[in-house]
Amino acid sequence: MSWGTVAGIVAGLLLAYAVLLLLLWWYARRHPETVSIKDALRLLPDLLRLIRRLASDRTVAIGVRVLLVLLLAYLLSPIDLVPDFIPVIGYADDAVIVALVLRSVLRRAGTGALERHWPGSRAGMEIILEAAAPARRQP
Repeated sequence: MSWGTVAGIVAGLLLAYAVLLLLLWWYARRHPETVSIKDALRLLPDLLRLIRRLASDRTVAIGVRVLLVLLLAYLLSPIDLVPDFIPVIGYADDAVIVALVLRSVLRRAGTGALERHWPGSRAGMEIILEAAAPARRQP
């Protein structure tokens, strides 16, 4: 792999990260009652740490750990179902895949595993649980 390819991948990841942070910041400004700006900006790094911690936890079923490793590989891969250069939709597919995998992890490993490995705030954890299992919450 050439240096140009590596630089392109790194630049693409940094751009994707910046766009996601901008979208989280925008959401937090519009909905301050749900999440603070600080929690919103910490959500993505905390989510990546959660996935890594769950994938390395030997008490979590091997199938769940394999699914999480595949998710990390997909997120790090420059190849997506919908290319990231397409505005909004390019990043939405990543968010949908993360939510679906977390829903599966939540069903198979339980809320306790997610809470045990969550490095962020309680408000951030609530957002993750809401994204992973929206139907389990009562209005």
